[in-house]
Amino acid sequence: MESYDVEFVRPYIDLLKIPGAAAFCGAALLARAGGSMMGIGTVMMVSGIYKSYGLAGGISAANVVAWAVGTAILSNLVDRHGQRRVMLPAALISAGTLAVMVVMGAMRVPAWMLFVPAMVSGATGGAPGAMVRARWNLVVHNARELHTAFSLESTLDELCFVIGPVAATFLATQVAPSAGLVAPVILGAVGALWFYSLRSTEPPVPNIRRSRAAKAGEGEADHAVRPGAGRLIVLFPGVAAVAGVTVMVGALFGACDVTVVAATEEWGVKHLSGAVLGAISLGSAAGGLAYGTRSWVMSVARRWVICLGLLSLACVAVLFASDPLFLSVVGLVAGLTIAPTMINLNALMQSLVPTQRLTEGLAWVGTALGLGVSVGASLAGQLIDKVGYQSGFAAMAIAGFVATGLALASARSVARTARLVAANR
Repeated sequence: MESYDVEFVRPYIDLLKIPGAAAFCGAALLARAGGSMMGIGTVMMVSGIYKSYGLAGGISAANVVAWAVGTAILSNLVDRHGQRRVMLPAALISAGTLAVMVVMGAMRVPAWMLFVPAMVSGATGGAPGAMVRARWNLVVHNARELHTAFSLESTLDELCFVIGPVAATFLATQVAPSAGLVAPVILGAVGALWFYSLRSTEPPVPNIRRSRAAKAGEGEADHAVRPGAGRLIVLFPGVAAVAGVTVMVGALFGACDVTVVAATEEWGVKHLSGAVLGAISLGSAAGGLAYGTRSWVMSVARRWVICLGLLSLACVAVLFASDPLFLSVVGLVAGLTIAPTMINLNALMQSLVPTQRLTEGLAWVGTALGLGVSVGASLAGQLIDKVGYQSGFAAMAIAGFVATGLALASARSVARTARLVAANR
């Protein structure tokens, strides 16, 4: 049994032995850990102080929309100028403006004033997950290792969501409604300082000057340094399809955050909302860890559709939840499909975009996810205020089935495009 356990985690141990990998993996984990507390922390603060889930969902949505738009811009700049030069000052601005929002909430300022720091903090937060995956793409040696590395990162993402919501809920209910957002301020600043100080594994910046010279006819070989440099990443074949599915997955997640808080409050156990969300993420972490150790014969596109279908079916079971224990058990099972779904989304995006624009491509997964979260959180908040928490669970199920339908419709063309891109690399 002990030998099996060692063999199970050996691919991850081997990855972390790559020079510099353990350091940037740990630093990135810290840099993005606060993100797992943002959604529920915002909902807990706003609903606790201003007594409105609609408002809580609106402010959370504003933060995520700004993050999605900002991430698309920042990731493009990162591919052109480098991670440290762009993201270190941006991440520090993000942490600082989030601190302003916490103070304003504690002072009980008019609710509309919270939208400004929420949006600024989101717009400058960036996507540490995309940055660390770009570093893995640089240091690993083959596609098998890259699959394991992406699986590791998705599992670590979910571990953040096991601990983060519980911590945010505890702080918000036992200390003060705004206390759940204090940790993201600290984690964001410290994690950014550590991660972006690691220069040896930072992806190199293409020589833009040489590329421009090539365009002027001074060197045809250098002209290929940055293929598709002037083209919007979302216009590359297959990217919009993957992004569209990701938006719906994000809507499911956004509705989940708000609905779980509302449901547990209705049941008189609001303090358990973080534990319920943690159970979902624990299932996801377990699913991602197991998924990453498998050598799959089935194509990524097909696995993508299957995982989405299973997630959608699990959301149907959530409709019957009437207490936190049942919701946690169903959420744990549903969570088993979440990390594999995200691993497939990142792998598909990586296979569709030029290597020179990998950070931007991977960041678009986060951008689409963020847009979906904002829509899901806002819509669920409005529905809950008018109808009740059950409508939020219904919104989750609908989002899941729409995502599955879109994936089914586009899987064949996405897979074909990925093969063409691989052949031309």
